[in-house]
Amino acid sequence: MKRLSYSLVLLLLIIGFSCSSSSNEQTFDSSKIPRATAEETDKIVEDFIMAEDGSIIEIPSGFYELSTQLILDNKSNIIIKGAGMEHTVLSFKSLKTGGEGVKLVGNNITIQDLTIEDAPGDGVKAQHTDGITFRRINVTWTNGDKSKNGTYAIYPVQCKNVMIDEVIASHSRDAGIYVGQSENIIVKNSLAFGNVAGIEIENCDNAEVFGNVARNNSGGILVFNLPGLPKADGKGTKIYDNDIIENNHENFATAMGEGANGNTVTMIPPGSGVILLAAKEVEIYNNRILRNKTTGVAIASYQITGFPSEAPNWSPFTTDVYVHDNEYDRTKGFPDLSRELGQLVSIYNAHGTAKTQDIIYDGIWDESISKDITTNPMRICLSEKGMEDLFFTRFSLMNGEDNIEGFADATPFQNCTVSVNTNVTTLAEM
Repeated sequence: MKRLSYSLVLLLLIIGFSCSSSSNEQTFDSSKIPRATAEETDKIVEDFIMAEDGSIIEIPSGFYELSTQLILDNKSNIIIKGAGMEHTVLSFKSLKTGGEGVKLVGNNITIQDLTIEDAPGDGVKAQHTDGITFRRINVTWTNGDKSKNGTYAIYPVQCKNVMIDEVIASHSRDAGIYVGQSENIIVKNSLAFGNVAGIEIENCDNAEVFGNVARNNSGGILVFNLPGLPKADGKGTKIYDNDIIENNHENFATAMGEGANGNTVTMIPPGSGVILLAAKEVEIYNNRILRNKTTGVAIASYQITGFPSEAPNWSPFTTDVYVHDNEYDRTKGFPDLSRELGQLVSIYNAHGTAKTQDIIYDGIWDESISKDITTNPMRICLSEKGMEDLFFTRFSLMNGEDNIEGFADATPFQNCTVSVNTNVTTLAEM
């Protein structure tokens, strides 16, 4: 398979690490790394506590067993630097209090060249930070029971100017790489596997996601807008030149009411390549969307969740979507039946019983704009080469559960384009 934008560095890392397709795969065996002494570990904790603006925190090779969080609070121009993902490991398996392994707040912070294992909550979280770079960071969990893993591996939230480059995120019980309520974002050249969601952009403005591999997650790449958050609707996301492959992992997210991450991610059916939920202004192009057993691309409005769909300054509808020039390969298996969306695809698709779909659209639209969905009121534009050979289903879900239908005609959503404008030039120069 031709790789268009996959960095050589990440490719060598993947070859060098053990990356089987099993559900408990790990990036590498950290047990072989020499253990740091108590004094060396204490030195790392002290460096974080004593850091001043402009500090460089260097973490030498070694396996550091930490029983406390590493926190930077309101610091600027900081570099946190390990000796390499496979050489510097911060293990939080013994952490009994606190959520994140590493928490960063401030301005112009870079964390690079290290691995974080077994944080009780999120691996590394940045919040209220303007200028945050994650580069060559590996975050994972080594637990047998994956439902007890942390929520997010890489987790910038309420940030500006976010760069995520050449990271590896695995085994999160929500999203491996999650960017929430932020603006000006690049996620590139990274690998997400074994998570419930591989890469998720949620309630964000101005994001580009490119050159990544999302494989063996329940869902590969997600763009969500959820209600009730401090930042309401986000808009402007481009997803391009990614490999979104075999995201057929079981969904091990905690169910509603059973834990902190009981939310919409629990509804993702295994076998989902790209999912848009209440998303605004999204362009999906030049991706390889291969062998995802339920659907390659799912375009859905928030009403499909069954959760309350009214909130201030927020719309439940997915609008202004342009999907074009992607490569698809349908699996020969069957759609997942463990989640309602997978059941919908299996039972009501327009191409025969239990058929994997390339593109699905839930067909929920704003009737105040038009009473007829064939006028394409939500501006969903599909321009795939060989569209006549793809499996597309538009569902009819607005007439009650007893009147669900699936339609194969994509004509109302073709012969149109949507202009999605992003500008991450300043970030790209970092």
